[in-house]
Amino acid sequence: MSTAQSFLFFLIVLGAAATALRLVSRTTPTVPYPVLLAVGGILIGLVPGLRLPPIGPDLILLAFVPGLVFEASLSLDLAELWRRVVPISLLATVGVFMTVLLIGGLAHYGLGLDWASGFLLGSIVAATDPIAVVQLLRQVGAPRGLEAILDGESLFNDGTGVAIFAAVLGTILTGHPSLSDAGLRFLYVTGAGIAIGLAAGAAAVVFLVVHASGVVAVVCAGLVIARYGSRTGRLQGTQLHGFWGLLAFVLNAVLFLMVGLALPTQRLLAVAGLVLVAYVIMFAARVLPVYVLLGAADPRGRSIPWRWRHMTLWGGLRGALSVALALSVAAIPGVDPNVSVLAYGMVVLSLLIQGGLLLPVADLLRLRRVD
Repeated sequence: MSTAQSFLFFLIVLGAAATALRLVSRTTPTVPYPVLLAVGGILIGLVPGLRLPPIGPDLILLAFVPGLVFEASLSLDLAELWRRVVPISLLATVGVFMTVLLIGGLAHYGLGLDWASGFLLGSIVAATDPIAVVQLLRQVGAPRGLEAILDGESLFNDGTGVAIFAAVLGTILTGHPSLSDAGLRFLYVTGAGIAIGLAAGAAAVVFLVVHASGVVAVVCAGLVIARYGSRTGRLQGTQLHGFWGLLAFVLNAVLFLMVGLALPTQRLLAVAGLVLVAYVIMFAARVLPVYVLLGAADPRGRSIPWRWRHMTLWGGLRGALSVALALSVAAIPGVDPNVSVLAYGMVVLSLLIQGGLLLPVADLLRLRRVD
């Protein structure tokens, strides 16, 4: 079978599996669709003799993450996001640092990893990806403020997590890892990223103003009108959200299936005990940032009730970004090979355990809207 035929067969298998799992999800509403997709991908990957194209981190980071991030930002309630800007900012910045430090320390003492590998593991799984959580909360009619906190945190903590990951990996590759070197690298990556982002944004604005074609102008006008009302704006806004909603569905379907397909099953089974301990460490490391930072943002618990905080803790699933970062260090000399395997196992367990029990936990916390 040629490369093109193999890729076409790969797409057909993924499309058929996504369609079948979507039908199954309608009969099992207690399990979020992305969780079923991950399980389906694992089962497909276990089929003997099935050869599928290799899945690299660049494919996930360049082909899937940008589209999903844009769709998530498009569907954000900006007014609600602004009202929750303090807790979101704390979780997306200080919370990520706290998570990396806690996982690094606990992994060093609990898993026997050296300090550098422990912090690298923490940086890989520090960013949350609660796609399944937000979808379920919308289905059950949970408070919009809780949705904004979970969605906003996941939208903004990706940048912090990747910057910390790049800094930790860079200092490991020097052969003499140190905290001061990692700190300088983090400042460099953060500053350079902000500068490049501002420059690219300014260049895009200039290009659209000066050289916008008819199609580009219509799309941009649709974006503006959709944001600022009128009957035409509502119509175009519906079409715009419909297009990106469909694209996000396709990207999520393929992505979560690929997460399961890329699972190094045999290597994970060999270290199953360590993976379970690593998952417990990851879950425990989220307790302190969530309750301390949300408590600092709302000491009296008026705007952020305790049940919201409990769901924020439980809803800290890991997903595509963590898988991409784990795959990127799988074959790098000088990096402990167990780091990528442990990170992958932590992502899968978070999807299966936390994702699979989302609805019971939401009911327990009385987050379902009562009609």
